[in-house]
Amino acid sequence: MRTEGEKTYSKMRRQRLVTMASQVLLPSRVSMLGIMLWLLAAAYISSCLNNHVQKCLPCLGTGNIPGQAVPAGSHVRLNLQTGEREVKLADGEKYQNNLKEQKKGQRLDLNTHGFTSQDLKSALAKFKEGVGAEKEDKARQEEVRRRFRPIEDLKKDFEALNVVIETDLQIMIRLINQFNSSSTTLEEKITALYDLEYYVHQMDNARDLLSFGGLQVVINGLNSTEDLVKEYSAFVLGAAFSSNPKVQVEAIEGGALQKLLVILATDHPLAVKKKVLFALSSLLRHFPYAQQQFLKLGGLQVLRNLVHEKGMEMLAVRVVTLLYDLVTEKMLVETVEHGQDPPPEKVQQYRQVSLMPGLREQGWCSIVSGLLGLPDHDMREKVLRTLGALLAPCRDRYRQDATLSSTLRGLRAEYQELAAQEQRDGEENGYFQEMLGTIDSFIRELR
Repeated sequence: MRTEGEKTYSKMRRQRLVTMASQVLLPSRVSMLGIMLWLLAAAYISSCLNNHVQKCLPCLGTGNIPGQAVPAGSHVRLNLQTGEREVKLADGEKYQNNLKEQKKGQRLDLNTHGFTSQDLKSALAKFKEGVGAEKEDKARQEEVRRRFRPIEDLKKDFEALNVVIETDLQIMIRLINQFNSSSTTLEEKITALYDLEYYVHQMDNARDLLSFGGLQVVINGLNSTEDLVKEYSAFVLGAAFSSNPKVQVEAIEGGALQKLLVILATDHPLAVKKKVLFALSSLLRHFPYAQQQFLKLGGLQVLRNLVHEKGMEMLAVRVVTLLYDLVTEKMLVETVEHGQDPPPEKVQQYRQVSLMPGLREQGWCSIVSGLLGLPDHDMREKVLRTLGALLAPCRDRYRQDATLSSTLRGLRAEYQELAAQEQRDGEENGYFQEMLGTIDSFIRELR
């Protein structure tokens, strides 16, 4: 058994150990608490910075500005003495200076309020709208891909079907070769000419026809023994000549004018002469050199015989219309209009065309006036216009022509009734009133 002294000594020793343990444990507990707080603060700040949300630190203070948002990359610590979180600005600069630098490159949101539920709903709605628009764009692109295919794919498909995409020039070359081949049938030749006419309506294609000799091949088609070949050759030439000076010049040099006049002067069906007259009109219009050659080759006499030819009555008005166009074209060039003089060389070319004397000598004054008795109103209108254009060379003959005077009186009475009917129907300046005015004007010019 321990003595009383031993017990007292043991008790004092335990007290010292407890005191020493308390002295040791107290700092350890404080240290552990600080470490835990540091870890929590570091984890909180790291999470906010990783999500790029600066509003997660509303409680941090910098200097004397508590509750201010913290720039990214700042050093944050927890003051154990005061219990506040502190931020250290880089290089010891003031927060205001750092804020100015941030504004230069990146806008810094200083709003310390958190996102509301309305803000989140609005952002989500915009996100859904963006997704929906993207889906619509993709759907539209898919629709375009479905409806339209790239040209490369089409070419591959055509090649697989032995179909080749050709240019207009390549097509015209193929058609000319088909027409000019001795192995093709009459039907194939006509088909080639019919298709060719479609392409030469374009001025560039008509000029390209010259580049490989296609125009001369078609001109030579006028010599064919087949009336259909002559008809459709003239059809192609009329389309190619129309308002195309370069082609017109090549046609004159290639003998087209002579061949056309020969067909009109000889026995051929109405359909053939109709197309040939179309080609002749296209060749002569706006081409004074061709008009001069036309007169030298006796073209007016050929047309006069055509008008009197039996079975060709319907071509008479076409002939009169052509003559009207040639007369007015010459008059417009030789007359100064709107204060603008035509080019001197152009005036000189038209002055060399002796059209008016030729018309008077060939008896066209009487031929045209005799067509005034046609029953069709449109034909009468064209004849009246031609009579007015021929008034200068034919005035004396018109005054002495009793048949013409009688015809004019009959037409005036007829159109007076028709014009009165138009007025009763409430139509002002109608067609028959204009016709009546044209007749009255022509009668006044004869007096």
